[in-house]
Amino acid sequence: MSESLMPLAMAGLTLAAIFAGYRVGMVLAGSAALFILISDLPVAYFNLLISRIYANVLSNWLLVAVPMFIFMGLILEISGAAERSLKAAQRALGGSAAGMGFSVLVIGVLLAASSGIVGASVVLLALLALPRLEEVGYDKPTSAGLIAASGTLAILIPPSVMLIVLGDQLQTPVPDMFAGAIGPGLLLVLVYGAYVIWRARGLPAQPRHDNISIPRLIFDLVPLLALVISVLGSIVAGLATPTEASGLGAFGAVLITLLYRKFSIAMLMEAATRTVTTTSVVLFVMIGATCFSAVFKGVGGDDLVEAGITAFGTEPYTVLAVVMAAIFLLGFVLDWLEITLILMPIFAPIVAGLDFGNGLSGDALLIWFGILVAVNLQTSFLTPPFGFSLFYLRGAAGEALTTPQIYRGVLPFIALQVLVLVLLILFPGLITGLTSS
Repeated sequence: MSESLMPLAMAGLTLAAIFAGYRVGMVLAGSAALFILISDLPVAYFNLLISRIYANVLSNWLLVAVPMFIFMGLILEISGAAERSLKAAQRALGGSAAGMGFSVLVIGVLLAASSGIVGASVVLLALLALPRLEEVGYDKPTSAGLIAASGTLAILIPPSVMLIVLGDQLQTPVPDMFAGAIGPGLLLVLVYGAYVIWRARGLPAQPRHDNISIPRLIFDLVPLLALVISVLGSIVAGLATPTEASGLGAFGAVLITLLYRKFSIAMLMEAATRTVTTTSVVLFVMIGATCFSAVFKGVGGDDLVEAGITAFGTEPYTVLAVVMAAIFLLGFVLDWLEITLILMPIFAPIVAGLDFGNGLSGDALLIWFGILVAVNLQTSFLTPPFGFSLFYLRGAAGEALTTPQIYRGVLPFIALQVLVLVLLILFPGLITGLTSS
């Protein structure tokens, strides 16, 4: 096989195996091993892969934050503490149709900042908010789109596992990645909110049926808010590393369950077991992707990708547009983790060498690029047919929603995501304004 076809064959075989349903981590690692044997790479390349696995994954202390944040979110989910805060926020912000719609967004932000788990956010929002949204007059597609989009904020708003992985791949400070995501996250909430208010025009106000006790609302909401502020604030302010803050978050989540008298050994063990399972899957994919990217570069894949991108032009914003389009299209069929681990080592050096004329360079440029990728990857959770948020919503809603209704509902929110992405490209200060780089 000619050298020019080797990267294409490797990429094609890998995608075909993933689509066939094989485990992603095994496919990536197996593809790397196979192409070492059939290419001109020396067999000693296996030694390089072993050293990269230990250096990039198994010895990376930053990745300790991943299981901690997952554990924190699972504790809040399993114990019912997150649901308690969500119901309190609904009671406080409900009333008019617009108020109810905006309350779903606020609840999505709270879930995002406290757990970072998209599946948990979408399922909880579907169970809690779907009946109330229909009760105040929203049609089913709009309700479905709002719930899916609000739940998907969990992958972008800090503390986010995706931002930790992106920061690691781009070799940029994770606190700056967290700080850079705050502006885009709030902008998405505002844009979503404007759309929800527009959709609510003409819908009648609904009377409140529950008496709201201010002390009870404070008791239900303040612990979760305090946890979010302490975890995120300690990272952004530089008082704690992401790894240290993740431990604080996990401990704080357990304290909240004690406060609400929901703590039990069974709950703790279930959260621990699910954390180990989820973390193992994530790390296995990271190990496979580390092997894949090393071999893909070894057979000339990075040169082929760079040539393919520059074939559309070498102007910086043209290159960025091609990269963003490729990530968006791959988001239809691949998960954010595979896209991040496979493509970032290839795309990052290309973008780092460009001058966009926006005054950004070094870490600041890569942080800007990283957050653009994060917003783009967030869209992949909403894009049919393989958007994970759509699967979560379909499963939680049961017969209340049909798949076509969900697909129609998310289309406006995908368009709003693309609009925000364009604004972030045009106005980089929305990302870099809070960073130290």
